[in-house]
Amino acid sequence: MGSYIWLIPVLPLVAFIITLIFGKWWIKDSAHWLPVLAMAGSFGLSLAAFIQIRGSAEPVVVELWRWFSVGSFQVPFSLQMDQLSSVMCLVVSGISLLIFIYSKGYMHGDTGYYRFFAYMSLFGFSMLLLVLAGNYLLLYLGWEAVGLCSYYLIGYFYHKPEAAAAGKKAFIVNRVGDFGFGLGVMLIFVTFGTLDYVGVFQQVGVGGIGEGALLAIALLLFMGAMGKSAQFPLHVWLPDAMEGPTPVSALIHAATMVTAGVYLVARSAVIFASVPTALLVVGIIGTFTAIFAAVIGICQKDIKKVLAYSTVSQLGYMFMALGVGAWAIAIFHLMTHAFFKALLFLGAGSVIHSLGGEQDMDKMGGLRKRIPATYYTLVAGALALSGIFPFAGFWSKDDILGSVWRDGQYLFWAVGLIAAFITAFYTFRMIFMTFFGKPRMDEETGEHIHESPWSMIVPLIVLALGALLAGFLGLPGKLGVLQSFLEPVFGSANHILGIHEHSLAATDYVLMVVSVIVAMLGIVLAWFMYVKRTDLPALAGRRLQPVYRVVYNKFYVDEFYAATVVRLTVDGSRWVWRNFDEKIIDGAVHGTAWLWQRAGQVARPVQSGRVQNYLLGMFIGLFVVVTVVVFL
Repeated sequence: MGSYIWLIPVLPLVAFIITLIFGKWWIKDSAHWLPVLAMAGSFGLSLAAFIQIRGSAEPVVVELWRWFSVGSFQVPFSLQMDQLSSVMCLVVSGISLLIFIYSKGYMHGDTGYYRFFAYMSLFGFSMLLLVLAGNYLLLYLGWEAVGLCSYYLIGYFYHKPEAAAAGKKAFIVNRVGDFGFGLGVMLIFVTFGTLDYVGVFQQVGVGGIGEGALLAIALLLFMGAMGKSAQFPLHVWLPDAMEGPTPVSALIHAATMVTAGVYLVARSAVIFASVPTALLVVGIIGTFTAIFAAVIGICQKDIKKVLAYSTVSQLGYMFMALGVGAWAIAIFHLMTHAFFKALLFLGAGSVIHSLGGEQDMDKMGGLRKRIPATYYTLVAGALALSGIFPFAGFWSKDDILGSVWRDGQYLFWAVGLIAAFITAFYTFRMIFMTFFGKPRMDEETGEHIHESPWSMIVPLIVLALGALLAGFLGLPGKLGVLQSFLEPVFGSANHILGIHEHSLAATDYVLMVVSVIVAMLGIVLAWFMYVKRTDLPALAGRRLQPVYRVVYNKFYVDEFYAATVVRLTVDGSRWVWRNFDEKIIDGAVHGTAWLWQRAGQVARPVQSGRVQNYLLGMFIGLFVVVTVVVFL
């Protein structure tokens, strides 16, 4: 295995370099071939590694070269393959491959076709490097590279001011979290003397490390995770990221960038398990984010923004699971979410493609028979997201709620259940507004509605099958194949927390039934309001106008940041510029120039050009020197 795992991230990197340099001169719309083949190769190698690693109790670590060697600061460029990284590699490469294939049809005719696939390949390399890194510094490199690629891809339509602003916003907001992550990496080296996962986790397991240091490390790492995985209050970049092309939205919001934070906390499970306070913080932030984003999703009209807030909410569920030590269940939900959320985004892209770029659900409707393949696959994704049996989302979301209940966090469970109801409601609100009722688009758009090409439909069908079947890999209790597979990675953390293998009890079945009933109620309410009584949404909006306005404007979080953080930063920068930069820095430079100018003006009369004056000066100087030597 060690002889080929380095090829998993390298293949997309080679595709990026070649496509970026030579893609412009290739035959039109053929720049996708090399990136698609490279990602297919990465997926094949990931599958081979997944099969080989399943029975291994120890990770396979491959040191490619010595990266840093300065005194005691020894950091190798090493890759680590274990059960967790093998699952992540499969998810990242598999979903990315389907999105690459889909992009062939979606981006057809775009002037920057080769540039798009080059950036997508670089993104794939960065994410695969992140999940394969064998130490925290290499993980940080992949982490920052993913952030850079997101800037490129979100702002891909750079001629649009909104896209350029969204790219900058994503980059800057992530810098806030990345600052904490960077400090955490430094503190890890200071505390443990190494950045390698194996060395760090062994020292934590042995004990002797102060709880204060571990708490600081855990919270700093989680700060980075909050930025990448869009947890409150660093969630504001993710909905604006919808300005990028729809395949980018699917790639960022489904299986790759936004799950990096979940992976980071899961990878550091031993550290978090050693400090219960950090776990509680993770659980509280995740639970609040799950309900907060779900509420905002109710009132969104842009089909992609509904899914964006859904992603924020589902990431909150994952952190809720991590907060109670359900590491494997969080990764299970990450995997199932990758299938159905990629399906939903790509399905939304198919709807947008058929409508000539329209994203406002108020201008849709009646599309069920016009684009049937898109409709049926989107419904499959909606059922999975809503947690309806037997779709994948049911198994993973129910696992999360069950683990929270068993941990005694009943408030988390209640909030998660309410969020599940809201999720089912806004998901099928999207379905009913898009595919049911009378067409609300203009006449010209209605005449040109068409089903997407097969290059877009086939990935939807594959993802729909995943949304239906992937849940059976993580059945509850001892039936869970994925949980057993990940046990070697999380065994030490589970031992610290005293978590043992769970056997299903009557309570678990009751919780399953309750969660399905709650989800069904959300769907029924959406049907009643958007199919049966279509006048109710407007009526409710008028009667609850203040509440509706607050929710529609996302609780004014962006406005609050603009009025406080952004305004203070900009005004503070201008004050520093005027009072420090101009007066002190520029003043010192200008003052030095003025001083030498004055010195030159004073010395200028001495330079008369008369030889006798110079001789007189030399005589006086010689006289002074002789006098000093003789008398002193």
